[in-house]
Amino acid sequence: MTDVKSSSTTASIVPHLWFDKEAKEAATFYCSVFPDSQVTSEVTLRDTPSGDSDLITFTVWGQPFMAISAGPYFKPNPSISFIVNFDPSRDKNARAMIDEVWSKLSEGGFALMPLDQYPFSQRYGWIQDKYGFSWQLMLTNPEGEPRPTIIPSLLFVGDNCGKAEEAREFYLSVFRNARAGSLVRYGPGQAPNREGTVMFTDFMLENTWFAAMDSALEHPFQFNEAISLLVHCETQEDIDDYWSKLSAVPEAEQCGWLKDKYGVSWQISPAVLDDMITRGTPEQRERVTQAFLKMKKFDMEELRRAFEGK
Repeated sequence: MTDVKSSSTTASIVPHLWFDKEAKEAATFYCSVFPDSQVTSEVTLRDTPSGDSDLITFTVWGQPFMAISAGPYFKPNPSISFIVNFDPSRDKNARAMIDEVWSKLSEGGFALMPLDQYPFSQRYGWIQDKYGFSWQLMLTNPEGEPRPTIIPSLLFVGDNCGKAEEAREFYLSVFRNARAGSLVRYGPGQAPNREGTVMFTDFMLENTWFAAMDSALEHPFQFNEAISLLVHCETQEDIDDYWSKLSAVPEAEQCGWLKDKYGVSWQISPAVLDDMITRGTPEQRERVTQAFLKMKKFDMEELRRAFEGK
């Protein structure tokens, strides 16, 4: 494993889920499915291009999430899913919990891989829930190095297949507080997957663990904006740095959003913006919203002036 690179400033990365109008309902549902989960804030952004948009922050089993209701523009797919580790060394009831969570997520959803025994786990299943987001539930081997309960997982398919390792190295180079984890490659006789490509890898960026894998099977999807990765930055210098390194599709740049060279969507946002939106008065929130709607890359000073009414 590589050493953690030091950083003078800190960032955090939070999965961001896009809904047509169900963000609040979905956040409440996820908090009812998983333990140690709660909605932490709810605000409505007025007069956006999508109309009034609910913005919800919540935690699922300790993992922060954000969700927005902003119209029927992006449909989730399994290109980004969430691995949920049920670890018997952390919870003696892990096996019963995985069955219970599977049952709840199955309501209105469907299995992508049945809950069963596999070579890599005694109990594993991949399910797409009623909102279209997908979860990989896994009984974890407690002898391995501990990992967080929930890990966003990137699936490299189609033209991206074979690029999971390259992407991992790219992301490790972009973020200062980063380190590589495990790397397991496909061997011979695992067609259509090519020998040497990535069966599974994981890596840590800014204290958030991610997983990635290649799949040469036919998949009718690619990365899209339904799940983006929101980077909370402390300084304008960090915003500028991440923007310049990650943005690869100029036409996708809008309101702090960008797409990287693999098609993964990111939001590069000042951490202080969350406070402005959740703690500001309705008038302050309106001014800040109208200011950032005009931006591509966020300007922290301009957002502060809007918040203060200057």
